[in-house]
Amino acid sequence: MSNTYSMTAAPHLIRDVIGVAFAGEGVSLDIGNLAPLPGIYPDHAAPILRLGKGGLRLTLARWGMPSPQSVLAGRRTDPGVTNLRNTASPHWQRWLGPAHRCLVPVTSFAEIDSRPGAPRGHMVWMALGPDRPLAFLAGVWTEWSSVRRLKEGLVTADLFGFLTCAPNRDVAPVHPKAMPVILTTPAEWRQWLTAPAPLALQLQRPLPDGMLRIVAEGTRADAA
Repeated sequence: MSNTYSMTAAPHLIRDVIGVAFAGEGVSLDIGNLAPLPGIYPDHAAPILRLGKGGLRLTLARWGMPSPQSVLAGRRTDPGVTNLRNTASPHWQRWLGPAHRCLVPVTSFAEIDSRPGAPRGHMVWMALGPDRPLAFLAGVWTEWSSVRRLKEGLVTADLFGFLTCAPNRDVAPVHPKAMPVILTTPAEWRQWLTAPAPLALQLQRPLPDGMLRIVAEGTRADAA
């Protein structure tokens, strides 16, 4: 996918929605008030939901998991890997257990338009409906020390990325290579956060056809 998504839901709404799947376990809003994020890009801070002591925690993390050593040779920085597809890779398997899984709140996501005649760099925004209902991406997270940007030097930060899969019919005309793994039901949210890895990874599949709509085009952010 094109490394851009939107999250405009308020933290209390995220807490209320996810509470359906984790009733009675509590959701800690570690981020306090959060302004809408109509355009989230790699290495930007964004909210994630992860299991911690006392229940679920809504925290901020930087988008981009640690890169494999094989791609870092000769590089002075590691900006991170935003999307994970090959979960059989030993590099990613260390983060597939429940302790490192997270849910990434999302209201829409963007792809670079691959349809015939599309202008270069034309962005197409997709969501579950025109009102941008809240959904969650199947993500992983870790605390990691690295040089993300030369001007920062060595930093220790919480990082995250999310899984991708083959596109469904809604996404394929625009972006035929991949789409994010989108989870829409309380059962899926709980399964991703708590199930053993083989069972959780059964969720790495396209959203059923017909569930996504194009909600905006030609903009670098989706502020609706």
